[in-house]
Amino acid sequence: MSVLVNQEAPDFTANAVVDGQFKEVKLSDYRGKYVVLFFYPLDFTFVCPTEIIAFSDKIDEFKSRGAEVLGISVDSEYSHLAWINTPKKEGGLGGLAYPLVADLNKDIAKNYDVLLEEAGVALRGLFLIDKDGIVQHQLVNNLPLGRNVDEAVRILDALQYFEQNGEVCPANWNPGDATMKPDPEGSKEYFTSVN
Repeated sequence: MSVLVNQEAPDFTANAVVDGQFKEVKLSDYRGKYVVLFFYPLDFTFVCPTEIIAFSDKIDEFKSRGAEVLGISVDSEYSHLAWINTPKKEGGLGGLAYPLVADLNKDIAKNYDVLLEEAGVALRGLFLIDKDGIVQHQLVNNLPLGRNVDEAVRILDALQYFEQNGEVCPANWNPGDATMKPDPEGSKEYFTSVN
């Protein structure tokens, strides 16, 4: 498995469902914004709708931080649209507040190194891409393990705090918690205050 952190996010151009319409999406068009890019195995499955809906439910939190969300699977845009239009009570998405990208040829999943070749589906990869197109965070779960969308928001907050303040965020940090200066003296101030 490749580690993409600190590297430029692999660009792609692909068909997607955006606001109920088919549109071409290009990752590089999102430069200047943060991007939360996540892969899921397949449409019309079981864990996947819980994650996709959870990201949609939190879309205002991402947008308020200048971030866009993109979901990707190896399904076609036609399958995405059918699933989006299926009611939640029937296992569908019942609408969606961000684009679902089609990766039918599996090139995007391969470039992000989340494709399970034999199964022909992507692992649950999550990538936080900064405004310059650099991957700052990468998390990959196996198929049965759903992600925590609140953690994705927290990681975005931590990145933005570091970018704005130059201080690093310790384990379990949340906005408002103590941070530390990334040097021997500054870190002592943090450790003295919390221990």
